[in-house]
Amino acid sequence: MSFSSADWWPLFAHFLAMSMLAVGGAVAVAPEIHRYVVDERGWIDDSQFSAALALAQAAPGPNLLFVPVIGYGVAGLAGAMVALVGLLAPSTTLALVASRWGRQRREQRGVRAFVAGMAPITIGLLLSTGSLLAMPMVHVPAAWLLIAATVALSLKTRLNPVWLIAGGAVAGAGGLT
Repeated sequence: MSFSSADWWPLFAHFLAMSMLAVGGAVAVAPEIHRYVVDERGWIDDSQFSAALALAQAAPGPNLLFVPVIGYGVAGLAGAMVALVGLLAPSTTLALVASRWGRQRREQRGVRAFVAGMAPITIGLLLSTGSLLAMPMVHVPAAWLLIAATVALSLKTRLNPVWLIAGGAVAGAGGLT
């Protein structure tokens, strides 16, 4: 499917909506972005989406780097800008307003409850993203062992996640997954 000028608003609007759901970061809404740009709209294919996500996660910097890469895959440089501005504008504005408001009221019961309630939502969104990324490897037992080892090391040690990512890269390059 090709991208036309009539598609600018839907691309922007979808990333605008995702901005308000990306509580755990942009990666937390990757499954919904995938559903929209790959499954529903067909702007890019599954391998392009996975490559964009992998490339952005391998690069240093914030985890939202995959958004302009996906936008670029959909509609070139302008698509990258539309997707990135759509994702950043509302959440940035809300974060500025909410942080000022919350700082003034941080001791109120409702504010403390809201902050505590965000943790399980973030964990759920990140688990959803992890399951999406693991799907291509569902039939590879070594991949499941690698995933389990990574989770265990993340929970039980203070090992820098960069080392876990590097270990996964070495395992993949070595043909273990």
